[in-house]
Amino acid sequence: MDPLSDVLSLLKPRSYISAGFDAGGDWAIHFPRNAGIKCYAVVSGQCWLSVDDVPEPVLLQGGDCFLLPGGRPFRLASDLALPSVEAEAVFAAAREGGIARHNGGGEFFLVGSRFVLSGNAGILLGMLPPIVHIRKEADQAALRWSVERMMQELRERQPGGFLMAEHLAHMMLLQALRLHMAEGGENGVGWLFALTDKQMGAAISAMHGDPARRWTLQTLAEVTGMSRSSFALKFKQTVGTSPLDYLTRWRMLLAGDRLTHSGDPTSVIALSLGYESESAFSTAFKRVMGASPRHYGRRQNFTPLSPGDAQTAVAP
Repeated sequence: MDPLSDVLSLLKPRSYISAGFDAGGDWAIHFPRNAGIKCYAVVSGQCWLSVDDVPEPVLLQGGDCFLLPGGRPFRLASDLALPSVEAEAVFAAAREGGIARHNGGGEFFLVGSRFVLSGNAGILLGMLPPIVHIRKEADQAALRWSVERMMQELRERQPGGFLMAEHLAHMMLLQALRLHMAEGGENGVGWLFALTDKQMGAAISAMHGDPARRWTLQTLAEVTGMSRSSFALKFKQTVGTSPLDYLTRWRMLLAGDRLTHSGDPTSVIALSLGYESESAFSTAFKRVMGASPRHYGRRQNFTPLSPGDAQTAVAP
């Protein structure tokens, strides 16, 4: 797999709620703090988006797509001066998916999903701003098919519709991340943006492809066709950390996933990631992950919603 697929597969993004919102007249809705990522597409009409601690509101128009990665409280409104209604009251009818209608609907339509990420979600969320707003027409076209299919699934409620909507939401999330990477270009810092650089992307792909290899600055530099000093400097400037620190963190994330989801002993995991000494692996693991391998597997990084919790979750 490529590095972005590696990371998303490791984090296991899961959509608990996918729903549509059809509004009419004047309205304003407040959404509370939440875990994970929210991914939306405005199908028709326009509204304002205001996110806590983000100074300027954003005007959203038909065709716009946006992600809210930080879980911050936010408001959607036809007019931000209006008093807000809590989202739970509006979306009560759409807890299981479907379309929530407000004020009769007909003037504004939005589809969205909420993702909860397992594992160490910070590796992805830390690279994203509070709002990822995709508004270029050419970029929106890349998401149009997924949005249209999502609308169809929400409206027709066919067998298997929940699973179909979940996969479509994953496609929307991945495409939005791709577009954000492209827009960040040379100005973005972090592994996500580094993937758009041919040389840095090659180095990251090499580490992901063979994490157990005894990589050195020299061997990684050879992968990129650069000198060791030039490679080390560019990697630090582009990714925000040194190549070997990145490699260690990636190994520990892989180890954390296996400790949580497999029955493999620590010694086997250590050897599979290039550590001949279990003690050296354990030391590195605790430094990066904040817990020893023995205790990490017991820690609940991701707790699925129980049926009762799902009934009170705010959608979308």
